[in-house]
Amino acid sequence: MKKKLLIITTGGTIASVKDAAGLVPSLSSEELLSYLPEFGEDILLTTKAMYNLDSTDITPKHWLEVAEAIKADYDKYDGFVVCHGTDTMAYTAAALSYLIRNSVKPIVLTGAQKPIGFEITDAKKNLRDSIIYAADDESHGVQIVFDGEVIIGTRAKKTKSLSYAAFSSINYPLLASIHEGRIIRYMKQERPEGEPLFSDKLNDKVFLLKLTPGISPVLLPEIFKNYDAIIIESFGVGGIPETLEEVLFAELSKYRPEEKVLVMTTQVTYEGSHLETYEVGKKLSESFSILEARDMTLETVLTKLMWILADDSLDWEGICDKFYSPVSEDTLY
Repeated sequence: MKKKLLIITTGGTIASVKDAAGLVPSLSSEELLSYLPEFGEDILLTTKAMYNLDSTDITPKHWLEVAEAIKADYDKYDGFVVCHGTDTMAYTAAALSYLIRNSVKPIVLTGAQKPIGFEITDAKKNLRDSIIYAADDESHGVQIVFDGEVIIGTRAKKTKSLSYAAFSSINYPLLASIHEGRIIRYMKQERPEGEPLFSDKLNDKVFLLKLTPGISPVLLPEIFKNYDAIIIESFGVGGIPETLEEVLFAELSKYRPEEKVLVMTTQVTYEGSHLETYEVGKKLSESFSILEARDMTLETVLTKLMWILADDSLDWEGICDKFYSPVSEDTLY
């Protein structure tokens, strides 16, 4: 049976051309597809150009708009491919995993490290692989397809700035690989049942504080005043240095935990946080009601918090439950 796919373009390196200012996203969706050979009668491709943005300019507003575009055309197509810049692709993949849950249809994000118009480029392979994966009957949910690898949407992180193998699957195996047009699946995902669930709100008042040795607490009161959630990216398995402890504890004491949500995570890419290991983490977790990221990626923590806090009716127990519970088999978190 013929598969109908919608290719959504947002810009990024894959759609860029080189001018005096450097690489600038400017190709139309039709121009992008013109670089690929025909797929034959089994796959029918339709394009939708949404933006021509460098992915550094992609914001939560754009995540919502992409989700809304997929929702509007969900019944018309068998799958979706979103062409996106690599720098923030992992954030978008995580965000779409929460904005579009329980999707029996695949939503694939891809891009490139070199523009599709370059003589030497990874763009053609990535786009072709993504179309092949999105047209397969066993594919569903949100994934990144890049350099022949399929990564679940909430487990992807860009770990290389120049190499074609730009993305890694963090604390979870690859779902599949694609070689010469053939999908090799390593894990079987359960097929979602029921209707897809779409969300149309995010709370972007989430702040990330990256700890550095000797960091000053001077900005903490302003951060607490202006944001609804604070993610602290700590060292090792997690903990608070003495330079922050007094002011941080004082700020946390002013609010109920649902008013100012604190999440502890780690700067270490693999194996996650374990706050109970050392006194510097155990003291914080025993003194206040906080969340711990464990083995979640930063991209997942940030976007899931935005999704959770968009529902301002939740109490602390509700926030905890949604933070630690997978919203579907496709997300793991």
